[in-house]
Amino acid sequence: MQSEDTYNYGVIRRAIETIDAADHVLGLEELSGLMDMSPAHFQRKFCTWAGISPQKYQHYLTVGYAKTLLRDKCTTLMTADSVGLSGSGRLHDLFIRWEAMSPGDYAIKGAGLTIYEGWFSSPFGEVIAMGTNRGLCGLGFASEMGRDQARDDLVNRWPLALFEEKPNRLASWVEATFASKGNVDLHVMGAPLQIKVWEALMRIPSGYVTTYSNIAQSIQNPKAVRAVGTAVGRNPVSFIIPCHRVLRKSGELGGYHWGTPVKRAILAFEGARSKTTQ
Repeated sequence: MQSEDTYNYGVIRRAIETIDAADHVLGLEELSGLMDMSPAHFQRKFCTWAGISPQKYQHYLTVGYAKTLLRDKCTTLMTADSVGLSGSGRLHDLFIRWEAMSPGDYAIKGAGLTIYEGWFSSPFGEVIAMGTNRGLCGLGFASEMGRDQARDDLVNRWPLALFEEKPNRLASWVEATFASKGNVDLHVMGAPLQIKVWEALMRIPSGYVTTYSNIAQSIQNPKAVRAVGTAVGRNPVSFIIPCHRVLRKSGELGGYHWGTPVKRAILAFEGARSKTTQ
């Protein structure tokens, strides 16, 4: 049975496509008509998801919005003097504690490791979550690529691990993530450069963006822009490690591992929410 979150994101996904196809700003009556929904029902669903009206939300979907973000909400990130194998941070009322798997664990590709997995609903459609006893190690969206491909994508990162379907072991972390409230533990596995990049990503505040070159500067490796791009794309825990907040210098959105429509939706969602909390 489809959850309300998944249904709401399906409505938003269709609305974004409808808005993109129009050559003018759509009023509530016109947009809801194109969605085959009553204005009241559509407005209610949209406001529940985005926190603002569909008319205001259209601003966050314009071609120029990403460029506006780069101009007004770009963070250069503080240079990290050293990046270790553990750390913590706070995002509004969500406290994140993270730990990187040791280089030895990374080298053996998950051998001897038990990873729990489960499917959950989110404001951006279904997500596959994976984690160990120490924290979440994977979070991926299925709305663009489908369940099988999303799961395989994460499983292939730890090919020698043992996987067990136990969503109850992960539920509290996932629920806290999308409620932006509570505690989340992360247990990530990657090469040293990837770990540095992912740690830098967690310093980008919600509602702000940065560029690949800024991240390269922050990890004190300014010539590694291409390698930074690869590491951003290999981020295993989407949304919590906010790789969606990285844009190209030109103001283009750039790619997103789980599908560009998801990236647009998340950025617009965060932009709208940051306005309502100011």
